[in-house]
Amino acid sequence: MATKAKQQNSQLIRGFEPYKEKKGEEYMSEAMRAHFTDILNKWKLELMQEVDRTVHHMQDEAANFPDPADRASQEEEFSLELRARDRERKLIKKIDETLQLIEDNEYGWCDSCGVEIGIRRLEARPTATLCIDCKTLAEIKEKQLGS
Repeated sequence: MATKAKQQNSQLIRGFEPYKEKKGEEYMSEAMRAHFTDILNKWKLELMQEVDRTVHHMQDEAANFPDPADRASQEEEFSLELRARDRERKLIKKIDETLQLIEDNEYGWCDSCGVEIGIRRLEARPTATLCIDCKTLAEIKEKQLGS
């Protein structure tokens, strides 16, 4: 039962109320920027807690198993965790860059064409830097070059 409570608590951290625009509200108003700052800071905190959990897990579970198969299994588990943490480290860096964009009032605009990215897209992917049209074009180009 404790794990279910922990899981619900984790969902509360990730969960957020979708932003409700006020009639006539300007795109990326102070309230909108505060909304995304809150989402990004919670996401970053969650990732950093996961890093701490991994460190403690690896310290607690580290053992020198006499059986080579057991040792290999443990090393593979640690390798997978470290790869996941490396991806999260890169994501934390991207979150920090996004928070800086918010601070500089440059958040929410497409890097490629300059149009609004859109609140719902940013809620789905708070670190997005391209509008959906430019992202789709970039993916098509990537597929063509990769084939």
